[in-house]
Amino acid sequence: MVATVRYGDEVLGLDERLRRYRAADGGVERLEAFVEFWGNYIPEIYGIARALLAEREGDEAVAAAWDDRMGAVYGACRDIIEKLRRDGVLAPGWTRDEAADLLWTMLSIRNWESLTRERGWSVDRYVDRMRDLTKRVFVRPPEKP
Repeated sequence: MVATVRYGDEVLGLDERLRRYRAADGGVERLEAFVEFWGNYIPEIYGIARALLAEREGDEAVAAAWDDRMGAVYGACRDIIEKLRRDGVLAPGWTRDEAADLLWTMLSIRNWESLTRERGWSVDRYVDRMRDLTKRVFVRPPEKP
C-alpha cells in the first residue's frame, strides 16, 4: 500500500509540484508555497485519502500508507517551522514541535474537507485563507518603527 500511494504521487507529478516550495529560501515564502501546493493537491488525492481514512483503523497496510503520506506532510511542516525559526520570524511563544503539530493539523485533509465540501469554499478561497491564517499564527509581525 505504501508503494501504491507513493506511485500515485509520482503519477500526479509530486516532485514537480513541490519545486517552488523546495526552492524557497525564506521561511515565509516556503510556508506560502507549501500551503498553495497542498491546498491545490488535496482535490486530486481526495478520493484515495477518504478511502484510506475510512479503512485505516482496521487495516495495517492502509494505516501504514496513510501514516507514510501524512508523515511526509508533517515533515514539510517541521521544515517550514524550522526555517521560520532560523530566519528569526517565528512568532513568539511557539516551540518547534507545537508549531509543527498545529500547522500540520491546520492543513489536514479533514479541515480541507470541512471547509470545501461541507461549507462550500472554493479551493482558491481555501488556499488564500489558509495562507493568510498560517502567516498570522506563525510569523512574527514586523516591528513598528
